[in-house]
Amino acid sequence: MAGRNSTKDKILDVAEALFAEQGFKDTSLRTITSKAGVNLASVNYHFGDKKTLVRAVLNRYLEAFMPAVQDSLINLNLNDSYKMEDVFESLRSPLRSLNEVHPNGTSRFMLLIGRGYTDVQGHLRWFITTRYQETLSLFTQSVMKANPKLSEEELFWRLHFTLGTCVFTMASSQALLEIAESNYGKQMDAKSVVDQLIPFLAAGVAAD
Repeated sequence: MAGRNSTKDKILDVAEALFAEQGFKDTSLRTITSKAGVNLASVNYHFGDKKTLVRAVLNRYLEAFMPAVQDSLINLNLNDSYKMEDVFESLRSPLRSLNEVHPNGTSRFMLLIGRGYTDVQGHLRWFITTRYQETLSLFTQSVMKANPKLSEEELFWRLHFTLGTCVFTMASSQALLEIAESNYGKQMDAKSVVDQLIPFLAAGVAAD
């Protein structure tokens, strides 16, 4: 049993690194098996197919991130009133805690999520929205509570724009950090990106 678990974790580690570096579409199972030193039968045994492997890689982070977000939002909603920035602030601690899942886990997770959307991984979006529907619904409800004047249509567009901003930022995070260092002489990390992102998103969703 220990050997099988070790093989499974090795495949996940190698796949995660390759997916982050090359994207989901451009990373083949052959490349993963070659780098991991395993055969295709091992991948098929543990995961069945590439889609399931993609979900397993993301879920190592999601199964830590989503419950933490839900707890944070539940605590937030103990208050009678809060602002939009408080809703987005509730994501900060869960994001930072991903560094405990993997070294530089916050950056890695942001990059993988970004690649998942820019690579048009529809099955990944379906997986996230169905498996973590309760947390996502609580987030939407919290946004509405922070700004009850939003119509259903306005909420749709603003959350769509929020997602687009996050996806672009996540997918381009490494390049953005390099530009910031080159142009402004600032050494930044994933925390710095989140520091910039939260007030921007909050202001956009709460705009009159």
